[in-house]
Amino acid sequence: MTPSTPAVPPVIPPTATPTAVPQQDVPSASGTPTAVPSVLAEVVRSGFTEGRHRGSLVLLGADGRVELALGDPGLPVFPRSSNKPMQAAAVLRAGLDLSGERLALAAASHSGEAFHLDLVRVMLAEHGLTVDDLRTPPDLPLDQLAAEEHLAAGGARERILMNCSGKHAAMLAVSAQNGWSKDGYLDPDHPLQRLVRTVIEETAEEPVPAVGTDGCGAPLMAISLTGLARAFRHFVLAAPGTAERRVADAMRAHPEYVAGTRRSDTWLMREVPGTLSKMGAEAVQAVALADGRALAFKIDDGGTRAVGPVLARALELLGVEAEVVGRIGRAPLLGGGAEVGAVRAVF
Repeated sequence: MTPSTPAVPPVIPPTATPTAVPQQDVPSASGTPTAVPSVLAEVVRSGFTEGRHRGSLVLLGADGRVELALGDPGLPVFPRSSNKPMQAAAVLRAGLDLSGERLALAAASHSGEAFHLDLVRVMLAEHGLTVDDLRTPPDLPLDQLAAEEHLAAGGARERILMNCSGKHAAMLAVSAQNGWSKDGYLDPDHPLQRLVRTVIEETAEEPVPAVGTDGCGAPLMAISLTGLARAFRHFVLAAPGTAERRVADAMRAHPEYVAGTRRSDTWLMREVPGTLSKMGAEAVQAVALADGRALAFKIDDGGTRAVGPVLARALELLGVEAEVVGRIGRAPLLGGGAEVGAVRAVF
């Protein structure tokens, strides 16, 4: 059993009206004009704009066509953990039989709450593995409250606490099942990682132009934001029984295992039926609605405080009308303990 969604404070109207800053072209070193990323959010304190978050964003209609493009969503980015649905689908294609909470956790950036850690241990034990087999870096729970409780109890950083341990447990399990190297499961040339690349390229409908290393140590495949939105759209529209649809269904049925009890991905998937949502580090977000409308964006400076307001505005432009949108979009600024401003979308 998992905790219910906590109560949240009411939405308070902003104290100042933001002003959109148009995209500009500036000369590059070669003299060729280069697009400056659009301002997606402003930081307004006491009626004064003290900062701006630039980035790129794309909205797709139900038919898959681009309805709005800000910045340059055609440039490749590292989607970070927004790639996890594709990684989980690769695990299924490789033959691991996962479903329900286990499959949701395989696609998770979990918060490190007790129910997450318990299931990671179970998934490992089911395949003769232990937490010592994980190659995640030792970390604290992603959720601040869970981290504080862990430290107060005398705990330290552990591999299982790292938010990607569910994904790694699934990758280890399928490697053990298929007789593939367990020690080398994070090598880009590992059979599973080659399959991950195939799934990403098929669902994004574009080639992977670069491969890096994610924070958890797994190979990280770059695609464009438009490709990322297409991939999420593919997952929600895939035929029942396919690996992609199985992942989407598990994530939507068990969103608390994808994120945590105090996370916007959980709230959105729980409260807007049929929605698939997954954040990524460095302020990346991808969402697909049940009918195929989709969005993806990245804040260039990695400022996660802008993610909620930008996500909420993008959902509004896609026509989503739900209380959770206002909750996700709320990013107050405090002064002396009182609310004196907010981070707000400006598009």
